[in-house]
Amino acid sequence: MAKRVVPVKKNETVTLTFEDLTHEGNGIAKIDGYPLFVPNALPGEKALVKVVKVNKNFGYGKLLQIEKQSSERVEPPCNVYYKCGGCQLQHMSYDMQLEMKRNQVKNVMRKIAHLDDVSVLPTLGMRDPWRYRNKVQIPVGEKKGELITGFYQKRSHRIIEDMNTCVIQDEVNDRMVEAVRRIAERLGIQAYNEKKHSGVLRHIMVRTGRETNDTMIVIVTRTEKLSQQDKLIKELTETYPHVKSVVHNVNKERTNVILGKETKVIWGDAYIYDTIGDIRFAISAKSFYQVNPQQTKVLYEKALEYANIGANDVVIDAYCGIGTISLFLARQAKKVYGIEVVPEAIHDAKINAKLNGITNVEFIVGKAEKVMPRWKAQGLQPDVIVVDPPRKGCEIDFLQAMIEMEPNRIVYVSCNPSTLARDLKILDEGGYETKEIQPVDMFPQTNHVECVSLLQREL
Repeated sequence: MAKRVVPVKKNETVTLTFEDLTHEGNGIAKIDGYPLFVPNALPGEKALVKVVKVNKNFGYGKLLQIEKQSSERVEPPCNVYYKCGGCQLQHMSYDMQLEMKRNQVKNVMRKIAHLDDVSVLPTLGMRDPWRYRNKVQIPVGEKKGELITGFYQKRSHRIIEDMNTCVIQDEVNDRMVEAVRRIAERLGIQAYNEKKHSGVLRHIMVRTGRETNDTMIVIVTRTEKLSQQDKLIKELTETYPHVKSVVHNVNKERTNVILGKETKVIWGDAYIYDTIGDIRFAISAKSFYQVNPQQTKVLYEKALEYANIGANDVVIDAYCGIGTISLFLARQAKKVYGIEVVPEAIHDAKINAKLNGITNVEFIVGKAEKVMPRWKAQGLQPDVIVVDPPRKGCEIDFLQAMIEMEPNRIVYVSCNPSTLARDLKILDEGGYETKEIQPVDMFPQTNHVECVSLLQREL
């Protein structure tokens, strides 16, 4: 076979017309059939592009100048959008974002799952796709003796200095990060130096209850002691009465992981509260709680619709976390069993069940693939299994355990269409037909998409 000749060279400048998008939102243009992926380019646009990387089968380019602009292009409202890696789609109209995400799901269903005919519904978006995030984690640095806070620049650990707001964050979070930075600087608290592994203040994390306006501030330090702690707390809590909790997290390691193992409440409560629908949740510093509760409600309502639970149904909620989906399911089911491998999450789940007076739910610590075969041997027969795994999807042992339990329906909630498609293929081979997939835009302005899938057992 003749060796393929790459038609462009690195650093070459070319004029291209874009015809499609990657799942990351990069524009795709082809030179003699050779694809070039270019961030911030849109289908239908003609542009001058610099080739920055060349592989055997594809390359990457940098957008230099747009000669013909798409009608779907919009001006990003964020002044650091092109520096920051947090959002990827602010240059794209919101309608186009939603369609791109639906197409992404359709493509992986066809290519990976070979489910060409499965119905992928239009993506459920937000009326106002801004300021939706209820949690922020911001690194702290130092420049010319002053503390600076901001996200890292793309593909670097350099803090964006001129960043004073984030347009997808709750405005309360923005204000609280600025307040902690300002007070810490005045009190002479040093920023952490990543290269030298010295200094004190590493990250500021803020969590806000969207419905309650409760705020938790988590201060992450390299040191066991937070200097000027009492003065910091006094000024924060007296100035901002909505702050209900101040937490100190100690992370002594040289690592990119934000939170360390040691967490202690240094003022106020261990939990803040928020509601999704009519269910109340207690949220601790380390709780996994969806960052967009408004769209979480949309997601869970779809999951409940697909589950179609009757009053006598038994449901298993695998990867149940702090019990968010379980408690919604329990309102309709006879009994719900939640499984989660993280003990702290199960502890929080039990608190949340008690908080809402829900008694027909049982939470178990363990791996679902180990627990479920034991339940099956004991005669437990679920009518519905709901699963919401991490990005890597489900382990094969777990998928097999689900198939062997023979529920009538499986509702699969996923934050990664590729691993969802892989798992749906296995479940399809195990006798479960994918009836419908509903994409939900949990993270507007980014390339992430969440999906809810309904699978029915073939009799």
